[in-house]
Amino acid sequence: MRTLRRTLLLLAALLCALLGAVQPASAHTGLVSSSPKDGADLAKAPDRLTLTFDEAVDLADVRVLTVDGDRLPVSGTAKKSVVRVALNSPADGKFAVVWSVVDEEDGHASSGRIAFTAGTAATRADGDESPAAAPAPSPSVRKGLVAVRWAGYLALALFVGGLAFVALLWPGGTHEPRARALLGLAWTGGLLATVAAVGLQGAYTSFGGLRDALRPATFADVLATEPGIVLAARGLMWVLAAVVLSALLQGGPATSRSPGWRVGALAVTFGLLRTTGMTGHNSEGSEPTWGAVADFVHLLGAALWIGGLAMLALAVLPRRQTGELARVVPGYSKLAAVSVTGIVGAGLVLAWQVVGSYGALLHTSYGHLLLVKTAVLGGVLVAAYASRQWVRTRLDLAVLLRGDAATVRPFGYSVAVETGLVLVVLAVTSLLVTADPGR
Repeated sequence: MRTLRRTLLLLAALLCALLGAVQPASAHTGLVSSSPKDGADLAKAPDRLTLTFDEAVDLADVRVLTVDGDRLPVSGTAKKSVVRVALNSPADGKFAVVWSVVDEEDGHASSGRIAFTAGTAATRADGDESPAAAPAPSPSVRKGLVAVRWAGYLALALFVGGLAFVALLWPGGTHEPRARALLGLAWTGGLLATVAAVGLQGAYTSFGGLRDALRPATFADVLATEPGIVLAARGLMWVLAAVVLSALLQGGPATSRSPGWRVGALAVTFGLLRTTGMTGHNSEGSEPTWGAVADFVHLLGAALWIGGLAMLALAVLPRRQTGELARVVPGYSKLAAVSVTGIVGAGLVLAWQVVGSYGALLHTSYGHLLLVKTAVLGGVLVAAYASRQWVRTRLDLAVLLRGDAATVRPFGYSVAVETGLVLVVLAVTSLLVTADPGR
């Protein structure tokens, strides 16, 4: 069993090293131009359509359909950002196609339509005067993807933050049923959210429905793409996290002080945070390296803050043991202050990296969501400040009164409000990941 654990932890460290490379900067794939142009009036119907995108694309990720829903063959060129579409000798008259492409970096789907007229022939005999609408992801699939990402963010924060809280501040919590249940629930939720994200990502990029998210072929298609590989790596990280968690829960406080366990825990934590950040917008700017570093710090700070907050509210405070309150609460207060500083600083870097200007902040949907997130975060910080003031002025009294319920209750209310608002922040963050970046 020891050999197996050491092997898994070594694999985790190697995987983290492989995933540590910064991805090149790119925004969601968009169409730059087409030949013929949209709305062109041609003397003769062309045999092919040329599409030029703003970055290199994989031919498997490009789909072009006729009005009747027939898929047209797509071929590559010397430039990886340019593809050719065979039109199969269309008749003179009105002609329209709809195109879609999946971003290789984050799996975001973009789409549009192109229509033109050729020759002097009349419009289609069936009277179809308008081209088909551009394909778009199913609203139900999009909502499901947002919900799964919210659950994934929450599970990540509870697991990483809760694990750090127990290992660093409250080693005795390894024997507390509430703490064990919270860590186990976080691990289960993280693994299930990752598996569900694979199917939903496939249905999202193929413009399918919720049923498509359950098909094995959908999983196979997604795992062959770069976003799918990242999701698979995250799933492996959650499997390795089970080894770290079980070792801690079985070994107790002594394990949390073991150098071998700490190396394994750090490797798994790095892997979970990095694979989560790789599917975001942090690399979409002029400085992708700083974006990746800021995103990692942002996620780590949020995890330490939120996970510790949940562990404090659900496992430590209900016990009302004065010795624990005196040891754990001041330590978490300092950790939370450092985490919040990291969150705010890294958040400013990410905001400028992804949004890029005040105009984009004020006049794009991404900017509006970011402002909402900032406003809610401001409310969280107010509640956090109230909690910190209680620690400075009332904790000693609570210890003297041996955890008197009336004395501890205001702190509990402040922590509960803080926790509730944090859930809203995570929901807005999930929406930001699926929204077009402000740039």
